[in-house]
Amino acid sequence: MTPDLRPANPVETLVYKTLVWTWPFYFVGALYVVGPVLAWTLGAIAVLSLYLGPAIRSDLRATGTIPPVVWAWLIGMAAMLVVLWLGHLDWSLGTKQTIKSSIGWAKGWALLALFPLAGAVLPIRRDILVRGQCVVALWTLVLAPLLLVAPYIGLPEKIFTSPLKAIGGPGPEYFSVYLFTYDPATWTPRWQFYAPWSPFAALLGVVMVVFALEEKNRNWKAIGIAAGVFMILASKSRMGLVGLVACTTVPRLMPLLLRGWAWQAGAALTASMAVIGPMVMQSMADGVKAFKGARADSTRVRETLQRIAYERWKGEAVWFGHGTVQPGPHIVEFMPIGSHHTWYALLFVKGVAGFAALLVPMVWQTWLVMYDATRGPRGRLPMAIVMTLILLSFGENMEIEAYMLWPALMILGRHAREMSDDRLGVPAAKGS
Repeated sequence: MTPDLRPANPVETLVYKTLVWTWPFYFVGALYVVGPVLAWTLGAIAVLSLYLGPAIRSDLRATGTIPPVVWAWLIGMAAMLVVLWLGHLDWSLGTKQTIKSSIGWAKGWALLALFPLAGAVLPIRRDILVRGQCVVALWTLVLAPLLLVAPYIGLPEKIFTSPLKAIGGPGPEYFSVYLFTYDPATWTPRWQFYAPWSPFAALLGVVMVVFALEEKNRNWKAIGIAAGVFMILASKSRMGLVGLVACTTVPRLMPLLLRGWAWQAGAALTASMAVIGPMVMQSMADGVKAFKGARADSTRVRETLQRIAYERWKGEAVWFGHGTVQPGPHIVEFMPIGSHHTWYALLFVKGVAGFAALLVPMVWQTWLVMYDATRGPRGRLPMAIVMTLILLSFGENMEIEAYMLWPALMILGRHAREMSDDRLGVPAAKGS
């Protein structure tokens, strides 16, 4: 870390050290435990800072009140817990299952509110989070040779499963340490790094790239971009490739919405579609078909899961859902109904109420980052993060992966704080 960039207070130290120790935590199977513990610790410090005000030590004082969009996340995720209770009551799932699911909420959905709260309230600079991600990238590049040669020199896929799995979680893969895995469709190796599976690792690679693009030190920037791209390619995830292109370019094109010549070029392009439109549409259709065909079995399972979840939600539990995921049939390889897609899963598990509890803050946050990205560079990283979260939501269950997305969620809170300060006329903090 360069002399001009080092943690300036206890919470920055806690956040930075937790982030740069990502790989060591993974090697002992502790990441799924570290994320929620960090979230509730930072959330408690944030509440304490707001409550004590000037009575707390100066380097822990709240940077301001809670921004409106962060309030939306807090209310929405609290509503998730209430909806969970109503769904369990409706389906008579019992006290034991309700307690277990409530603990699951505390390790999942709650994190989507606690980390933005911490980022908005506590004095944690954006630059510290960006540098921390680049240090994780350095770990990744150092370990890359071992990971790449592992399947070819006879090393095992899984090293071990941590005893921490006794704490409970979505599955043993969250506590297991892997060097690589084999793709069941092609029986070729693919890598998942410190994520529970490869597609999620690819999106963590996208997050690493968009963070690295904000790094001011050229060497650290190069390290972050190289590691992020490596994670995306080695995971062999289609979603990661889409995210790499879209999340790095679209936020940087947003200022064009305020340029007259861009609108004129857009109008000319629209007019030309009358001539080339059919050819473009056919090319796009062929591209989508090839994209899905690249992993046809995976696409089939996901689409079938989504269809079953939607039909059962509509026919059985419209308002508060089924309360929990349920075992799937053989046609979806026994994967749980209510998995592999945040929005269909919400309808199935928590119904319309749960769907709305996520949709409202997500739409609000999306509008906020898009608006700021059109005005200047500050909004690029938050918009790239929101785009990654949206992409993630269409292929994964967002809440069970929030424990790995906490630096990104804190950036969203920090950004909400910055925009709130703009409205109040508060000068921006150095390195924020």
